[in-house]
Amino acid sequence: MMTVHEVSKLAGVSIRTLQYYDKIGLLHPSKYSDAGYRLYTDTDLERLQQILLFRELEFSLKDIRKILKSPDFDRNKALDQQITLLKLKKEHLENLINFATGIKLLGVKYINFSTTDFSAFDKSRLDEYATRAKAAWGNSPEYKEYEEKAKNRTPEEDQILNRQCMMIFREFGEIKDTDPSSEAAQALVIKLQSFLTEHFYKCTDKILSGLGKMYAGGGEFTKSIDEYAGEGTAVFVNEAIQTYCG
Repeated sequence: MMTVHEVSKLAGVSIRTLQYYDKIGLLHPSKYSDAGYRLYTDTDLERLQQILLFRELEFSLKDIRKILKSPDFDRNKALDQQITLLKLKKEHLENLINFATGIKLLGVKYINFSTTDFSAFDKSRLDEYATRAKAAWGNSPEYKEYEEKAKNRTPEEDQILNRQCMMIFREFGEIKDTDPSSEAAQALVIKLQSFLTEHFYKCTDKILSGLGKMYAGGGEFTKSIDEYAGEGTAVFVNEAIQTYCG
């Protein structure tokens, strides 16, 4: 784990920015020291990486929070979108460099700006793709329901809900060495589904099945669950969910 000072130095982000991300519910540290200092895990750093990539692409914090909170969020899909946007940004910058270089070579006083091609300044392709990327995460009925339920919650209330959700995973962790089709495991699946439906969005069996695969698919979710509830918990949760969903 890393302290806020170490993360700040590693990522080139100010301590004040990290504190603000925590305050608005964008990036909570997984743990705190006995003295109350923020401690960041590899999972937290992975999320920070996603945030910084989106920020580099000029997404607002509101849009980034929406994307990362979306029940449909897929890390690999997001990376693909980020790569495409970065390539478009690179192309845009290269066009600007070529434009400026051409002016320098010809000399400003010999340029007829009334007939100059200003297409190098055109960001329409970049803006259009960015708009589509944002919309891809926010148009589902589930996300709209989530947004409606979340709009009046404070960051502190979000943290409480997140802790309550993680406590359900801890209950899974306590029985992860048993049969995922057992009565106890299936009861926890129902508890998790009901919790998500009550506080976030209608968690259908189809959505629940997708969440289970995401929990066990590696990356941020798997690490968070296993760090909190014990190694192997995420896979066990998925097995119990898939049994339940048939």
